[in-house]
Amino acid sequence: MSHVTYKIVEHDGGWAYTVEGSFSETFPNHDAALKAARRAAGEQRVAGDTHGIVYEDAAGVVHEELSDGRDRPQTDVTG
Repeated sequence: MSHVTYKIVEHDGGWAYTVEGSFSETFPNHDAALKAARRAAGEQRVAGDTHGIVYEDAAGVVHEELSDGRDRPQTDVTG
């Protein structure tokens, strides 16, 4: 099982959470960003439907995979 960490950081004049290099929207204060990160982390753990996915990696290579809706990561929030 994979693991995803949501980290609260100062960003763009406010606060945001970051996950694997991507930033959320900017929140006016730390508590608002923390609340949003906890909500997102909780939603990440919820099982869903199995779907085919297509994505492009950093090298521009397109990948097609089957995403098992039951294979959810463990999550935590820091910061």
